[in-house]
Amino acid sequence: MIVIHHNPDCSTSRNVLAFLRASGAEPVVIEYLKEGWTRPQLLALFAAAGLTPREALRETESPAREIGLLEKDVPEDALIDAMLAHPVLVNRPIVCTAKGTRLCRPSEVVFDLLDRLPAGPLFKEDGQMVIDENGNRI
Repeated sequence: MIVIHHNPDCSTSRNVLAFLRASGAEPVVIEYLKEGWTRPQLLALFAAAGLTPREALRETESPAREIGLLEKDVPEDALIDAMLAHPVLVNRPIVCTAKGTRLCRPSEVVFDLLDRLPAGPLFKEDGQMVIDENGNRI
């Protein structure tokens, strides 16, 4: 089973979802902006992905600056509390597979979590080829 914590308004998240589907998977899609987070869920995701709350904080296109979360002395508990109140503060997409959990930025990071690569050619959201026409990762 594959799970993607997804924001459909994010081009990277849409691209990762497309890569998953191109690989033959139909992931469980969790639109976390609609569903929100729980503290145990965030802590488990971050631990599985090897991320600190600071590393998982979305700094751009989020209220992180306005809330004062970009200061280095903000405690991790305060970051988690803010992420619970404002789910958009969690960077995305986060993908969970049997091979592990990763924040898939850049989008081609998702290939490390798959048993088989999708057929190519495939391109990132910026137009850069990541799998060639022969199915080779670039």
